[in-house]
Amino acid sequence: MPEVALAPAVPSLAPSIDPSAAMISVEALRKSLRTGSTNVEILKGIDFRVAKGEFVAIMGASGSGKSTLLGLLAGLDNPTSGDVRLNGTAISYLQEDKLAQLRGRTIGFVFQSYQLIPTLTALENVLLPYELNDESGDRKAGLARATALLDSVGLSSRVDHYPVQLSGGEQQRVALARAFILKPPIVLADEPTGNLDTANGSAVLNLLLDLNRTEGTTLVLVTHDPALAAYAHRRITLRDGLVVSDERTASQEAQGA
Repeated sequence: MPEVALAPAVPSLAPSIDPSAAMISVEALRKSLRTGSTNVEILKGIDFRVAKGEFVAIMGASGSGKSTLLGLLAGLDNPTSGDVRLNGTAISYLQEDKLAQLRGRTIGFVFQSYQLIPTLTALENVLLPYELNDESGDRKAGLARATALLDSVGLSSRVDHYPVQLSGGEQQRVALARAFILKPPIVLADEPTGNLDTANGSAVLNLLLDLNRTEGTTLVLVTHDPALAAYAHRRITLRDGLVVSDERTASQEAQGA
């Protein structure tokens, strides 16, 4: 993937983060898989916290455990041991119905491969999480929110288009709008620019950061790209299933100086 070139004015690094208010807490997290007679350890005991409103980039080589960790944070998989807490709620061993309910209201997810439903228009794709998880029954409010989000990502003229009629960059912008439809306190992004060229990758990341800033969302992003990770508040690096570094980025160091 080409490195993402960002406009210098993009980051407005959040000065109001409260380190004591953990939106995500990971404690002694382990994940193993059985392959024949071999037990493969993917995560070997991970500990970290992410504060409300913080933007954390998770880095590491292929096979380091990044995507496995993100799946555990999203409640898409269960750990072998340890725990994940989202906004104070332990999710790792919740019953599936309660987990699905919490996940639908708490997490927005941005996938590398967009994961749009091909038979739904851009507007319908964005609106879907609202229809599945909102209990107000106010479809008019949902439509207004979805329309406003599509406008904010520059797709007001494409609301009735299907995914096949959209470019890769446009599809990822639809996916961003969908991730924010319910105003989730947490957004998880797995290589969100990985399938895009440099120009589209830059545009999508700018939008992601803008939405993160305006919505006040806690953002955890998996990436291979150090240029992209430099815009985070913190950079956590994994190697062989362990955290080998957890540090503020250079831009944050400069602001704290």
